[in-house]
Amino acid sequence: MLNTVILKNNYQDSINLMLLTNRINSLPAVQMSQLMMGTDANKDILLNTGLLTPEAKEASPNDLMIVVDSEDTSIMDQVLPEVDRFLGDLSSSNKATEQRVSTSWKEALTNLPDANMALFSIPGEYGAAEMEVALKNDLHVFSFTDNIPVEEEVRLKKLAHEKGLLMMGPDCGTGIISSIPIAFTNVITPGNIGIVGASGTGIQEVTTIIDRLGGGVVHAIGTGGHDLSDAVGAITMKDAIVALENHEPTDVICVISKPPAKEVRDEVVQLLQSISKPVVAIFLGEKPTAHVGKVFLAHTLEEAAKIAVDLANDQTIKNNYFDEVPLPTVEKLGEDKVITGLYSGGTLAAEAGMLISETLGLEGLVKKEGFVLQSHGYDVIDLGDDIYTQGKPHPMIDPEVRIKKIKEYANDEKTGVILLDFVLGYGAHEDMVNALLPTIKEAQKTAQENNRPLYFVATVVGTNNDPQNYAQAVQTLKDNGVFVAESNAKAVTLSLGLKGLTVTEADKTVQPYEGQKIAVPAASEKVLELLNTKPRIINVGLSSFNESIQKFDGKSEQFSWKPRANGNKKMIKILNALEEYDEQINLENQKVTDKIKNAQPFLIDVVPAKEAIAELNEEKKTILHAGPPIDWQTMTGPMKGAVVGAAIFEGWATNEEEVVELIKRDEIRFIPCHHVNAVGPMGGITSANMPVLVVENRLDGTRGYCTMNEGIGKVLRFGAFSEEVITRLNWLRDVLGPTLSKALKKTEDGINLSVLIARSITMGDEFHQRNFAASLNFLREVAPYIILVEMDVQERFDVMKFLADTDQFFLNIMMAAGKTIVDTARKEAKGTIVTTLARNGVDFGVRIAQTNDEWFTAPVNTPKGLYFTGFSEEDGNPDMGDSAITETVGVGGMAMVAAPGVTRFVGAGGFKDALDTSDEMAKISVGHNPTWTIPTWDFQGTCLGIDIRQVVETGITPVINTGIAHKNAGVGQIGAGTVRAPLACFEKAIEAYARELGIVVE
Repeated sequence: MLNTVILKNNYQDSINLMLLTNRINSLPAVQMSQLMMGTDANKDILLNTGLLTPEAKEASPNDLMIVVDSEDTSIMDQVLPEVDRFLGDLSSSNKATEQRVSTSWKEALTNLPDANMALFSIPGEYGAAEMEVALKNDLHVFSFTDNIPVEEEVRLKKLAHEKGLLMMGPDCGTGIISSIPIAFTNVITPGNIGIVGASGTGIQEVTTIIDRLGGGVVHAIGTGGHDLSDAVGAITMKDAIVALENHEPTDVICVISKPPAKEVRDEVVQLLQSISKPVVAIFLGEKPTAHVGKVFLAHTLEEAAKIAVDLANDQTIKNNYFDEVPLPTVEKLGEDKVITGLYSGGTLAAEAGMLISETLGLEGLVKKEGFVLQSHGYDVIDLGDDIYTQGKPHPMIDPEVRIKKIKEYANDEKTGVILLDFVLGYGAHEDMVNALLPTIKEAQKTAQENNRPLYFVATVVGTNNDPQNYAQAVQTLKDNGVFVAESNAKAVTLSLGLKGLTVTEADKTVQPYEGQKIAVPAASEKVLELLNTKPRIINVGLSSFNESIQKFDGKSEQFSWKPRANGNKKMIKILNALEEYDEQINLENQKVTDKIKNAQPFLIDVVPAKEAIAELNEEKKTILHAGPPIDWQTMTGPMKGAVVGAAIFEGWATNEEEVVELIKRDEIRFIPCHHVNAVGPMGGITSANMPVLVVENRLDGTRGYCTMNEGIGKVLRFGAFSEEVITRLNWLRDVLGPTLSKALKKTEDGINLSVLIARSITMGDEFHQRNFAASLNFLREVAPYIILVEMDVQERFDVMKFLADTDQFFLNIMMAAGKTIVDTARKEAKGTIVTTLARNGVDFGVRIAQTNDEWFTAPVNTPKGLYFTGFSEEDGNPDMGDSAITETVGVGGMAMVAAPGVTRFVGAGGFKDALDTSDEMAKISVGHNPTWTIPTWDFQGTCLGIDIRQVVETGITPVINTGIAHKNAGVGQIGAGTVRAPLACFEKAIEAYARELGIVVE
């Protein structure tokens, strides 16, 4: 039975999840499990293993899928605490290191402004796009990430070459830059040898032998295994060779390659023959009979290392570097016994397969289901092949697959030798020797009991400066009956010797190079800068890769990566394309945000809506509503109730039935408030005779309008239309509106709202859910002028009392101010800044500067928050209202940190949660507004300019502080909370924006 839990927006590194999967699989009641991120590639893995459930199908790339096959119906009660413990341990470990973490390219580049390299260890399906970002930011790329399509590799390497950068990888497992070990690598003594290698463990074997021979390495530049293919053409290898030729501290160049394409090999050799520095090269799979020209050709990795050391020490190159391997005094194996190689390193496996095949005259190397040799019972397996690592940890990290294979082959009576590699260094298992020894000893014991010989032979790739310590690892193996050789080639020779077979190497002489030499291209200044300084690395992925960089005096900035645009490949392509227009977009956005921060909103009057809005004077009865366009049939209960109330208030009908009949006869039309320079709270229902606040932006004279706050209790904005609601509307029309109008006209200029907002935000308001200070500050400003208005004493008292009691009165003023601010900013505007956020109970609508009046909509969400006694989320209406204009201009939910008193009421938790919310909102904004500074945010200004690019890239959408209406008309407010704008609105907006620039992405 399959059990599934999806942890939303919980991105974890794939290697950690592989280790966690192994832990969950060890639980007794678990038959099989898989914990993976919800990428398409991972879903294919689940499908192939029969674990793809309907819930997993719906997961996004940033969701953690937990799928467990178990007959225990309560298995998740065991699994989830184990997951929490594992991830908690990771979190604690991260905190202990006090490593600063960036969450975007912008942040990482700001935190490490002199960065010159990006190190990638992320899923391959997103790798190419992210590497392109790095290259376009003039960063060299080191890609531990694999599974990049060859055509993408070619494109990236050509881009890197054009920009004078190195593209190391993909599938570049190890490297050394300026003696700094990078990724899965060993600690090597610095020296004068520079290595370029299209092989990870090949580089490790050569560099560690050089170290143990007393030599040193200054650079080991990985190229990735495909670099010498016909398709790629050795782009990185050639650039690296040219750079090392021009790198003064490098005296010797060593080239290591998996079997190359012939024409590409010849081009590389031609370049090597043309440079001035001595060269040793090994093209695995070839058995050179002579050295050619100035290039010394090695047969084995050990030979390459020995030649490099002799060249580095100005020693004469020997005709033969083969050493006989002393054999232990043990029973010789019979002819029927075979050698099995179980390798974690692919290059080491290939070398072993090559030597065994050459000695026995077998068919040679293959590449089939992890086998590199499979002939006459002789098997050599690369357990790091994709068939073994898809969805599982690499065998250098996790011993599980080798434990299984050791048991399998040890139980086969034909097996005489099991050949193993133990790769030490950063990134590798902390103690693979002791992880495998129990299985080795058990196999030795069983073979002894069955009176048959079974020998274990090992090669250890490492140095005494590695975290695991080479000498200690070797001694531990020897103490437990494992034969250990000094190199992989010697381990194979020893294994063959146990069968009585002899390995030899013929002498090699130097033959002249008969090809033509070429003019060596000029070296890139950027590559030379990389090779002549300590690397400054943005580490995109595995945080453990920082350890070796920082320990050896490199600099690194951790980029806690997760898929851009929630893994939406179409959006990623658009974002990449838009980067070509960054300068233009940023200039256009600045024009918009300058208008926002320089706005001068003044409250100047209160008038009947029909005096301000021409559409309300036309013959057809007209009602304004909140949000993007909507018709009667689609409206939710509270908005319909408010429509009924407005029609009764206007005298068009006396009851609900009459209103519905008017609508059926098409006698009432509906227009969004936003289309007529207005905004309205909740349902936003506004009709001709309702008084509206008039706010003028003195920056250009633009005016914005909003109905006045009705106070609390049963109110029209929440859909109530009882007699008391109509009575209050009449009072607003007949008393409060005219009184405020007269009072405002007695002021010299109206009320300067920007100043009032700046003052009130320091007093704990965020202007959506909390307007307590602003409402009182407004009363303080207007009260002296109300006193001067000639009116009935009781009515004056009622006005003053209402304003004093209505904590949220300023919300509607803020809304009108926000409307006039964005309407000014929208004029003749371009760019990606959001100019409207609005909801109508069905759709959430977004408008942006570039496309002006065009709406981009998606289904609105229901708020999450605290409900009044007797109500729950089930009773809540989907979010509605134009009050999100506050968030549009940077307050409300965007400024949650300003109102610690309201955070618990809206369900945000404590102050830390409010701070985290505002910090998150800053990530989708282009800056801060210095006009409105927040003391509780270190006096940073409110968020300025929501940028759809940043919303789509991060997947972070604006948080809206909001009241919660009951889904049935007339019940009113039942709680308050927060709601997220749907991401789809912003995705539609950025696609439309891209089209405006002529970018078409299918």
